[in-house]
Amino acid sequence: MLARRQETRLVARLALALACHGALATTAIQVAVAQPGTGATKLIHKGAELYDDQQYEESIQTLSAALVRPGASIAERVEIYRLLAYDYISLKRTDEADAAVRGLYAIDETFRLPPTESPRFRDFFDSTRKKWDAEGKPGKAKGESAAAAEPAVKIQHQPPAEGVSGAAVKITGTIDDDGGRVRGVSLAYRTGTKGRFVAVGASYSLGQFRAQIPGGAVKPPLVEYYLEAIDKGGLPVGAKGDAATPLRIAVPNEGGGVFTSPWFWVPVGAAVVGGVIAGIVLGARSSAASNPGNGKSTSTVTVNIGE
Repeated sequence: MLARRQETRLVARLALALACHGALATTAIQVAVAQPGTGATKLIHKGAELYDDQQYEESIQTLSAALVRPGASIAERVEIYRLLAYDYISLKRTDEADAAVRGLYAIDETFRLPPTESPRFRDFFDSTRKKWDAEGKPGKAKGESAAAAEPAVKIQHQPPAEGVSGAAVKITGTIDDDGGRVRGVSLAYRTGTKGRFVAVGASYSLGQFRAQIPGGAVKPPLVEYYLEAIDKGGLPVGAKGDAATPLRIAVPNEGGGVFTSPWFWVPVGAAVVGGVIAGIVLGARSSAASNPGNGKSTSTVTVNIGE
C-alpha cells in the first residue's frame, strides 16, 4: 500500500512538471516514469516527500545530491530546481531561491507555474523571471542542458581511513574548476547513518580547501560526510559524496572493537559478506576468564552470525 501511494505521488509530480514546462519535457518525463530506478528520480521523489513533510533542510540536502548526479534529464533538472526554490522560499533564503529559479529558466525558459499554485511561489518566480530577462538571460543553455555547457567541477579528496572518538577530523582537498564557477566549499557531516547532516563552510583559497568535523560528532561506530563545491548563487556545482551516498570514516571504540558489551566483542576489520559476519572469534567471558589464576583456562569460540 505504501509503495502504491509513493508511486502515485511521483507520477502526479511528474505530471505537474509536464504541465508546467510544456512539450519539451514530454519525452524526458516519459523516460523518467519508465525508468523509476534512476538515481535522480529516486532522489527527487525523496526530496519532494521531505518538502511535503516540511523538512526543508533535509529536502535541500537530498535535492542537491540529485542536482550533481550526472545524466539527469531536462525534466528532472527542472523539477530539482523547482523544488529547491520552494524549499529556499519556505526558509526565507531568498538568494538561494533566486539562484534556483534562474537555474530552472536557464534550461527551460518556457517554464511557467500553473495558476493553481500558491501566489507566494508564483510571485517569486515571476519577479525573478523579470530580473533574469532584463539582465539578458544569463546562463541560458545552448543545447540540451546548462550543465553540459559548463566545464566539470571536480573535488579531489582522500577520506581519512579512521577517526579517533572525540577528536576532530581534518578534511582537506583541492578543486578542479576550469570554468571559475566555485565560490566556496561546504562540508556536511553527521554521527552514524541517520538524521540530518550538519553543514559548515570550509576555508577555500586558490583551489584548496580545509575544514574539520568537530570532535563532538566523532563517535563510534562511524561518521558520515560529504563535500559540495558551491557557486555564487549558493547552489552545488560539484560534490564528493552526497546525502544519499556519503563518505564514511570508521570510529573504533577505545578497546578496538565495534561492540563494548563485556559479554560480546567483535574485532574491527572482521569481514562481512552478504550481510553475514563470517568466522568471527568472540571472547568468552566466564569465571575462568575473570580469574586466570584459578587453574582454569579461558576459551574462545568461532561462530557464524546471520542477520
